[in-house]
Amino acid sequence: MTEGVQYYIDVDGKYVFTELYHKERGYCCGNACRHCPYNYEAVPEPVKTRLLLIKELSENKGPNAIYPKD
Repeated sequence: MTEGVQYYIDVDGKYVFTELYHKERGYCCGNACRHCPYNYEAVPEPVKTRLLLIKELSENKGPNAIYPKD
């Protein structure tokens, strides 16, 4: 594995696998990985729903992008 390509080390010293690593593996492992490209399909509820909401909010730059104020 190549640091910066398949993984990186975060500020807490944890190894974090990239989206590329997960795509090369080919499936969701169910461990709620930070960069899961499979929409956490093997992660049990209610964790899966929480992670999908967080992912949606971060992709849309916050809750007002999803539910705009009138």
